[in-house]
Amino acid sequence: MSEPYPLATEPEGVVASLVERFNSGKVSAMMAQFEPGVVLVAKDGRPLTDPTEIAAELERDLRLGLPLKAKARHVFVAGDIAQIVLDWSIDGTGPDGEHVHVEGSASDVVRRGADGRWRYLIDNALGTAVRLRQPA
Repeated sequence: MSEPYPLATEPEGVVASLVERFNSGKVSAMMAQFEPGVVLVAKDGRPLTDPTEIAAELERDLRLGLPLKAKARHVFVAGDIAQIVLDWSIDGTGPDGEHVHVEGSASDVVRRGADGRWRYLIDNALGTAVRLRQPA
């Protein structure tokens, strides 16, 4: 039996895998693409490492029920590590009937595991965008 959402075997395939997993609407599918110890940069700039916090952050986006569109702009590979710069958007009518449009340019880092599959080490969906500062 094949995996319903296979992980990429080449760094260039990571974006397609991300889109498929996001559009499944399943947090478990999204979480499976992360290395243990992954850093997910929250929308407010906080680095999240706790799997429960990461899942909650992902759930907020998945709850919109809208498809993710994404395209790699650059893929830079150094051995078993790659940086992927991608442009993404989520657009449509949300569950509350309001129009939703969010977009960004991500700067992500992925690593090839011993199984030959590429997983996220750092998921930074908003790349260099300015974020809210956390109070001291």
